[in-house]
Amino acid sequence: MIFKVIGDVHPGTHFLGYVKYYPDARGDRVLFGRTYRQNSVVSKAFGILADRPECYIYSPAVGCVITGVPREDIVTHYSCRQTLATLHRAPGLLGTTAVSEDLLTIINWIVEAGAADVIGVTGSFLVGACNARSDIDLVCYGPRGYEAAQALFAERALIRPYEGETLTRLYVRRAKYMVGGSFDALMRQEARKLQGLTVGAGAHINCEPLRADGDKTFAGVVAKEVGAISVLARITDHSEGLVTPALYGIEVDTVTESTVDEPSVFARRITHLRSYLGAYTGAFRSGDVVYLSGRLVHIQGPNAHSGFGIELTPWSAAESFLANLTR
Repeated sequence: MIFKVIGDVHPGTHFLGYVKYYPDARGDRVLFGRTYRQNSVVSKAFGILADRPECYIYSPAVGCVITGVPREDIVTHYSCRQTLATLHRAPGLLGTTAVSEDLLTIINWIVEAGAADVIGVTGSFLVGACNARSDIDLVCYGPRGYEAAQALFAERALIRPYEGETLTRLYVRRAKYMVGGSFDALMRQEARKLQGLTVGAGAHINCEPLRADGDKTFAGVVAKEVGAISVLARITDHSEGLVTPALYGIEVDTVTESTVDEPSVFARRITHLRSYLGAYTGAFRSGDVVYLSGRLVHIQGPNAHSGFGIELTPWSAAESFLANLTR
């Protein structure tokens, strides 16, 4: 199985993540001479790993039971940056599909821009599970990587933004994971991300900003789940929300639902929103009013982010946690 690693704080026994590709005759990917299936629903990893209970682990940093790979079971570590460098040196590895030709052109632009050390290739092209229908998934690291990625996505000769009729295509792509938001609000939220369509194949391309090497924002942080809560909140600080894991400052206006007694008491003390997946990275800005539904957690750490927060952890098979822009 191939796991997508999540977050940048891991216990000594495991690397946290969820199953991204797994052997299944119903799949459309080929890896290691076998048919594989792609998984994009994080909580589904629990079922895929039903016969591997050693892959269930409690994470103090996230504050719940999630999935991960025991370190002694790791066979290969796929490096996004090393893969970009390898594909640049040996473009024949990409094949001859229209989307792979687009990726090669983009890789050449990244190398010529001197950004190969802060941008990498992830997704199906990282692990060799790509086909003619593949998306292009990139990651960038730290402030310099974010700036380089912004410049890349502004290159209209390579990437065109979602606009006009293609907005419906983007809405269908996102709405199945981010239900409950209006078309206009979701598109405004999505327009803030690094994503678009390649000029040649018209393939979806996105870039997830990750924290810089050595970033210790979440080091030593411990989260304890208190319950679940849904609120309307105003974003007060988005400076740490532009990278994954994302951390936004918030101020709760109204509690709409809660599993804890006297939620208004907690509401006054909820100061931030956390998301370990890229779905909400860069989606909000200070002043936005957002509908949030997630885990109420108490976070303790060696920095100013201690206190109560709402966490959009996806490791729940019972419900979906959301963050939707309202206005």
